[in-house]
Amino acid sequence: MTPGILFTTFSLAGRCERTGMLGVAIATSEMAVGSRCIHVAPGVGAVVCQASTNPRLGFLGLNLMRQGYSAPRALDEMVGSDQHVERRQLGCVDISGHAAARTGAENRPWAGHRAARNVVAAANMVVGPEVVDAMADTFQADPALPLWERLLRGLEAGKRAGGQPDGEKSGGLYVVDREPFALVDLRVDLHPDPVRELRRLADEYFPLIGYYSLRPFDPNLPRAPEWLAQQRPR
Repeated sequence: MTPGILFTTFSLAGRCERTGMLGVAIATSEMAVGSRCIHVAPGVGAVVCQASTNPRLGFLGLNLMRQGYSAPRALDEMVGSDQHVERRQLGCVDISGHAAARTGAENRPWAGHRAARNVVAAANMVVGPEVVDAMADTFQADPALPLWERLLRGLEAGKRAGGQPDGEKSGGLYVVDREPFALVDLRVDLHPDPVRELRRLADEYFPLIGYYSLRPFDPNLPRAPEWLAQQRPR
């Protein structure tokens, strides 16, 4: 057995071809995954560093892509800068849709990833490769859906495919558009079913994304429930 703390995680990093939005959806066996593993910057890219997480690699990957590095090149630099890289699982997608991923040799089975245009799906210590396949296939199934919905559906598909044998405790969903602040930033911690709880929160929040995007520029908007009622067909 590999010594040290082991985290079991499954995640998606994705980009919307239509809008250029970027985001990450993730669930894991420990708390606060949204604060440690998600690294996304508008107009730059998305990076996930999981398993034995090193958040510095996420910041490094974004800085490299900000300088014009492609996702595969940024991944090579991240790998070369970390002496414990075989304990990590890395994935990144750049603003052009290039994707790259790496599963370190010291990750516990089942561990692996899939990388294709606009998406990386990765998992470690899950029931099998069907978790990664379900996430990637679901994300790619309907490109017309909003990115936040595609990412969450992908995460839900990974959970339905088996997820982690002992379950998960935390999850996160993070999406950016053109503004420096997040369009979606939902987190669940110390919950017996964080993926389901993310969906509950999302069902409340997704209809209000337009509202919270407008409010910084129009403080005279009505309260959220009133605005939402105005959007419904009469």
